[in-house]
This record gives sequence, structure tokens and C-alpha cells, in this order.
Amino acid sequence: MKPEFIRPDWPAPASVHAVATTRMGGVSKGQWASFNLATHVGDDSRAVRENRDRLRVALRLHAEPTWLEQVHGVTVAEPGSTASPAVADAIVCWPGDPPGVVMTADCLPVIFCNEAGTLAAAAHAGWRGLAAGVLEATTDALLRAGAAPSTLMAWIGPAIGAAAYEVGEDVRAAFLAADPAAVAGFTANASGRWQLDLPLLARQRLRGAGLQRVYGGDLCTATDPRRFFSHRRDGPCGRQATLIWL
Repeated sequence: MKPEFIRPDWPAPASVHAVATTRMGGVSKGQWASFNLATHVGDDSRAVRENRDRLRVALRLHAEPTWLEQVHGVTVAEPGSTASPAVADAIVCWPGDPPGVVMTADCLPVIFCNEAGTLAAAAHAGWRGLAAGVLEATTDALLRAGAAPSTLMAWIGPAIGAAAYEVGEDVRAAFLAADPAAVAGFTANASGRWQLDLPLLARQRLRGAGLQRVYGGDLCTATDPRRFFSHRRDGPCGRQATLIWL
């Protein structure tokens, strides 16, 4: 079976290439079956290497993607300027750079580009990173690179949906402390806790950073076990990837 990819539904220019992987089309076994792309989750390293090789071949990539060591922070890396793997949760890409990639299994993968197709970025945003401002930090990095907010667009890839994501009052308080408007992302449930709508809060944050064109956010990892890994659903598991390159 060949790897299965999701192509973002957004009006990016032809020079922008982006995909989200699924869990289909790899060689990993057990809880990592089958297209796990992460080296840090306990999978056989040989299987991960084979899966990454399959990724490069299927996408006809001429360079190894820039894999990040994600820590739920707000650091934004640049290809070629940091150690590999870079300790960061986002990466900015220019034409000719290797693909930028983030790995997820419920957290939000968010990709960015400008309308000229000369700048791109990818960000990993779990609730901690989202609350701390990783999407704003990624936007700021693109602005420093010369993009104007009005030229930027973003696509939110597969992540856990609100119906499947129950959180406690501590998570709600963290968001409300930064922005009272975040109350819209929380719905009380019968157990006295909250259902968290991560894509909604991501759209709020992106629009607050000046982006008017935000797409995606409708694919739930937790409710689609055939296509997606989900840590909330399964516990320890593999990771799918979202890549962007110019």
C-alpha cells in the first residue's frame, strides 16, 4: 500500500506544496501501524527510516524534510540555521529550503504561506503551545521575513475535534487569562468539565495576528482511527506529519 496524503483545500499559489500524511501506507507494526514518522515514540527505528524514505519517494522530495524536536513551546526555527533536529515547534521556509514539517497525533498542525508563494511556515500547536502564542510567533517570523499580514493565509490540518477533547478548568483558565474571547472555544459537559474546540481557538489567534484567510480545521483525529493516530484515543501511538515547501 502506498502512503495516503491529504492535500490542503486552500487557495495557495502553485509554487506552494503541502500535504498532511495519514497513518496508511507504512511498515510500522502494533500501536505505530503503519505510517508512523516519529522517532521519539518507541517505534522500531528501522521502520521509521523506511517510512521516511517512502515519504520522500512518494512526494519526490529532493531533500530530507527538516524534522523538529517539538516541546510544546513557541520557538520558530529556520532551515540551515539550527542544529538538527531543531528544538522548536514551528519552522519558516524559503524557496529551495527542505520541506518544513510538524508531527501530530491530536495537536493542531498549521501551515502558512504568502500569496506570492515566496514564504511558508509550519507550526505545531497543542493546547499549551496555542495558549502560549506559537501561532503568533510563527506569524511574527513571517512578518520579519518580509510578509505583510494581508498577504498571509493558513490551513489547519487534522487535529482532535471539540466533541472528543475534554479538558479541565486549568486549561480553560490558561486561555481566558490571555484572552477573554477564548470562552467561545469551551462548552460545558455533563461531567462538569469542558469540551475544547482547538481549531476555533486557532482561528481566533490567527485572525488576531492579522490573518483573514484561514482554512481547514474540520478533520478530527480522534474519531477517524482508520486514517489518523490519536494519543487521546489510543495512548502511546505513532505520529502523522504535515509538510510544506516551496
